[in-house]
Amino acid sequence: MQILINIDVDDMERAQAFYIVALGLVPGRRLGPDVVELLGGSSPLYLLRKAAGTVPSPGTVQQRDYRRHWTPVHLDFIVDDLDAAVQRMLAAGATLEQPVTDFAWGRLATFADPFGHGLCLLQFTGCGYDAIAT
Repeated sequence: MQILINIDVDDMERAQAFYIVALGLVPGRRLGPDVVELLGGSSPLYLLRKAAGTVPSPGTVQQRDYRRHWTPVHLDFIVDDLDAAVQRMLAAGATLEQPVTDFAWGRLATFADPFGHGLCLLQFTGCGYDAIAT
């Protein structure tokens, strides 16, 4: 099974610039005017241009809103150097929500991207999640 990551955005050029600078992803294919593929992670990431105020599926009441929002699904990006990655995220326009915090398995910082989506950067140390696995 392969996983594809899709992120709705309302400004394709701004989103592409953010994810390239913040995470070091590289452009892949352009799938028409409203979809850009970004490569360089373990799964391809697709930016989907969707206007604010549109509905995500027929019959839904909730509309797309690119202010900071909560969702039960979010993305974690594993990095080798968290401090440098934090600086890249901030320079690209992310909002730091939780500064670097140390855990038994490694280090974590949380952000919101410029489109309101929550993102985490993780740096594993030692034996990573095995340090807390039961």
